[in-house]
Amino acid sequence: MRRNPLEEGRRWLEQAQEDLKWAGELARLGGYHIACFLSQQVAEKALKGFIYAQGEEVVLGHSVTRLCEMASSYAPEFAPRLARWTILDGYYVPTRYPNGLPDSIPARVYTEEAARDAVEMAREVVCFVTQQIEALGEDEPDEQHRGG
Repeated sequence: MRRNPLEEGRRWLEQAQEDLKWAGELARLGGYHIACFLSQQVAEKALKGFIYAQGEEVVLGHSVTRLCEMASSYAPEFAPRLARWTILDGYYVPTRYPNGLPDSIPARVYTEEAARDAVEMAREVVCFVTQQIEALGEDEPDEQHRGG
């Protein structure tokens, strides 16, 4: 049996929140490149959570930009955040693979400041999506009113 959309959205958001904790720890401990990558993943999962909560059954892709555009079609409040959050897409590939960076490796290129900024931006995405999903939940009738 398929989960209801709001429940599925909350499930994705919960994983994003858990990953956010670890992104912060990695940034604190010096795993800057991995903190940047995980921050992109956090934003991706949170945005997918919002889109699943809208009733979409399959949400494909990894681009924060594309997912934010898709979320905007349901809630225009996402649109102004797109320009800020889109930078997280730059952490999807080059933070992991040496061939994404000329003459170096991710472990040497990404800094504490980059990791801190990425984690903070991921936190913004999670906080905003949390508010949006909570607002959707307020629109849902209580279990008692559904006869359940």
